[in-house]
Amino acid sequence: MTGTIAVGSDEAGFALKEALADYLRERGWEVSDYGCYSTDPVDYPDVAERVALAIASGERARGLLVCGTGIGMAIAANKVPGVRAAQAHDTYSAERARLSNDAQVLTLGARVVGPELAKSIVRAWLEVEFGGEASPSYGKVRKLDEIDRRYRETGLPQPDAGAPTNASSTSSEAGEATPPAPAAR
Repeated sequence: MTGTIAVGSDEAGFALKEALADYLRERGWEVSDYGCYSTDPVDYPDVAERVALAIASGERARGLLVCGTGIGMAIAANKVPGVRAAQAHDTYSAERARLSNDAQVLTLGARVVGPELAKSIVRAWLEVEFGGEASPSYGKVRKLDEIDRRYRETGLPQPDAGAPTNASSTSSEAGEATPPAPAAR
């Protein structure tokens, strides 16, 4: 399989991103690099956002993000509506990220996996496709999309005015309830 893929990293993932971009090009993928371009420090959320926007807009079909652990990149990319990013450090998880969760973005940790394992993980993720309506996970993925849509359109729900109040709440000067302090354990 080949197609378009957006890649990005912070300085911790730079060398691995470069190796993976070369690996992808050798296999016929059209690679777009969204940064970083050296080992100079950058803020990983900025790079993750650029890659995630390329996915959400349809500019690129898949995205690959690399940082020290893959965790921060996944969190940041998942903030962009319509994007499902998954961190994987083994081939089975990478495959399931695509088959079961329709993840368009894969995140890796350069401090966790070496280049050869990273290539295997990326290959496992790229070689499978989400099965759409035929997938046993189709309903679950649609629910993920609905949750994304709901909060993008309406924002977070407000507390129900008719809900019971916490007796230990205090009132502020404006008359709004403030939550009680956590109980000591």
